[in-house]
Amino acid sequence: MKRSNDKQLKIEHECCEKVKAWLEEGKDVRLGDWKAAEVEILNPLQLLTAKPVVYLVNMNERDYQRKKNKFLPKIHAWVQEHGAEPILPFSCVLEKNLADMPVDEAAKYCEENKLVSALPKIIKTGFSAINLIYFFTAGPDEVRCWQIRRQSKAPQAAGAIHTDFERGFICAEVMKFEDLKEHGTEAACKAAGKYRQEGKTYVVQDGDVIFFKFNVSGGGKK
Repeated sequence: MKRSNDKQLKIEHECCEKVKAWLEEGKDVRLGDWKAAEVEILNPLQLLTAKPVVYLVNMNERDYQRKKNKFLPKIHAWVQEHGAEPILPFSCVLEKNLADMPVDEAAKYCEENKLVSALPKIIKTGFSAINLIYFFTAGPDEVRCWQIRRQSKAPQAAGAIHTDFERGFICAEVMKFEDLKEHGTEAACKAAGKYRQEGKTYVVQDGDVIFFKFNVSGGGKK
């Protein structure tokens, strides 16, 4: 057992030495080409430069409206040299003003001034950067939105709702939000062939609307 531990410690030490050398070259960890085994070692370390990055560039409302700012080209050039992550211009002043207005008044202000809040794009880009996606569950009383890791399979998505759902997973009945929006109802989606039954290997997609079937009788072994 000791030999096994010594071997693992050696592997971890070599990985950390590799990361140390990378950092001493002035490079961020997230930009390295790490093997899967190295990623397993790196993740618990919670290194700041290993985390995904999205650059938010604050500007005044006028510059945001005309999509021009004297600093943007320099910022863009720097980001391209340091990982080429997403850059999102926005205006703190505008977002604060919109948040303080009633919804209808904010919509009117944006329409009159040819403006669009950057918050939806910021949220969507942030979720994408950390490999999260949405899926929905819907019933007569409510619609719920759930967040899961990208590439999660149907049973793991069910487990985000309740552990029993994953333990006794039978199948997932799935339709796309865009299809539901287009056809209007679940019945219409079924009639159009846009309602599918998926099993344990189904990889949940962003925007899926899912009805899970499960059975936990007998310890969920059915």
